[in-house]
Order: sequence, then structure tokens, then C-alpha cells
Amino acid sequence: MLAVLVDEPGDETRLRVGECEAPKLVPGSVRIRVAAAGVNRADLLQRQGFYPPPPGASTILGLECAGEVVEVAPGVGAWAPGDRAMALLSGGGYAQEVVVSAGSVMRVPAGLSYEQAAALPEALLTVFLNIFQLGGLPEGGAALVHGGGSGIGTAAIQLVKAVGGTCIVTAGSEEKCQRCLELGADIAVDYREGDFVAAAREATDGGGVDVVLDSIGAPYLAQNLKALAGGGRLVLIGLMGGAKAELPMGMLLTRRLQVIGSTLRTRSDAEKAELVSALLDRFGERIESGVIRPVVDRVLPLGEVAEAHRVMKASEHFGKIVLSVE
Repeated sequence: MLAVLVDEPGDETRLRVGECEAPKLVPGSVRIRVAAAGVNRADLLQRQGFYPPPPGASTILGLECAGEVVEVAPGVGAWAPGDRAMALLSGGGYAQEVVVSAGSVMRVPAGLSYEQAAALPEALLTVFLNIFQLGGLPEGGAALVHGGGSGIGTAAIQLVKAVGGTCIVTAGSEEKCQRCLELGADIAVDYREGDFVAAAREATDGGGVDVVLDSIGAPYLAQNLKALAGGGRLVLIGLMGGAKAELPMGMLLTRRLQVIGSTLRTRSDAEKAELVSALLDRFGERIESGVIRPVVDRVLPLGEVAEAHRVMKASEHFGKIVLSVE
């Protein structure tokens, strides 16, 4: 099969499309003929040698895909060849075929193309895990989300608003802030010149937000804690700005704050299956009906994967970048 290969770690020029062996079907899995794959910042880290796949996972880039089921392992009764599927992956999405645990696979909503569906799994499941399960966002609660114009940010706006919540986001330009507001965000702050702590306080009548979802890390730590309400939770899912900072532990104690580190990729197949099931139980109808939809910035052919990585690195996109594999 054809796949994106990385001969040695480096910049996007190291990416090339070449032939490799198709993955073998294993118990409990399905084989998907990939039509489209979502691009994530984790892919850029892996390409550079900073984020190796978990043991046993494909070394090919790609953490989500959509396409047609072409083979089903014995005993997997929920899927059949010909089904339209989208999947959360531990790796392997930038390829013509992928084998994935059946519990990590979801049906493509009727109104979505494969390119749109490929933009959903990683973003929706990341937001659901970290804002709702770990962050414990209550109905009508408030969340501060950094990177509102990212795939995760655009998904977070929709899920938070779906439960009647208040969503404050940061973004890197006035244009992106405006698009976040159009998508449903209550307040959007240009992080280059705005004060997101003040915005969080303003949106909550001075009380602070229940959850902060942060992929920046060290530079935002103190401000994130100030933005939280008493008993609030800061959930870290990335360290794009740095990994070391002083933690004001007195503030954690007196205001009963929690700092939680989280990754999705390294969780077991069983944990991912439970997460998928819980997401669909709570938001499945809204996803199927199109109330919650992917925001796709652009679709590029697999042969232009280097350009997809360049665009993501430069943050020139709003929403998701998708690779067309067919």
C-alpha cells in the first residue's frame, strides 16, 4: 500500500509517499480503506522524533481517519465490509489502509463526506475526555480553551455550547477571534494583546471558569490558575510554549484547584472504547444530526503532506487540515 514515510526525523521535507506493507488484521479489529486522514500537531512532533508511537502501534503518522470498512476480524459483530467508518488511531492514518480496534471506530454521520468525518475523531474525543470527563464541566458551566481556532478549539466551542455552557477562547488573530465568535464562543481574546484572565472573569461575573483546557504549558500556568473558579480544574494536553514553570501550591490549597496532565494516544484500547461509547451516549444525536460538525480549513492530497504540515506549523489554518488519501 501507499503511505507517508519518514526516513529520518526532521522538518516537513522529510515526508514522502512510498510503498510499505499493509497492516495485518488482528483479533478485535477492523480494516479500513482510508479515504481521508486528519492532521494533528502530534504528527508534527512525531515527524521530528519527539513523540514516538506507543508500543505495538503503527509507526506511520496519523491519529484519525475515515473510509470504508473492508475486512472485519472474527467475532466483531458491529461492523461489516462496506460500512462507512471514522476512527481514532494510535498511528497509521496517513496510508491507504489501517487496522484499528473496533472499539475506536464510529459510524460516519449520513450528511458528512469522508473528508469531513476524518476531522472529527481526535478533536471530539480529546475535548470530551479533557473538558467533560477529567475537567468535570457541569451543565451550564464555563470553560476557557486556548487555541480556539484549532481543530480541538472549534470542537470545544460546539460541545461546551451544546450543554448550555459559557466558552471563552484565545486565538492568534482578530480574524480567528471573529470566526470563533461566529461559531458560538462567548468571548474570543487575541492572545497577542488581550487579557484572557480578565475575559474569563468578565464572562463569569467575576467567579472564574470551571475548566481550562491548555496546550501551551509553562507560560500560561499562573494565568490559567487565576482564571479558574474555586475548585476549578486546569487540564494540560500540550506543552507548546514550554515544560517548566513554578507552581504556586498555596493557591492550589486555598482555592482547591486541580492541575491534571492528560494524553489520549497512549490509553489502552479498552479505555478508548469506553470513551467512544460515552461520547456517543452524550453527544451522538447531535453529531449524527449535524448540530455538531467539523470545521475543515482545507483538504490536500496525500502527496502534499509536506504543505499540510507547513500550514499547521505556521498556524495558517482555522479548524482542521485533512489529507485526501483516495
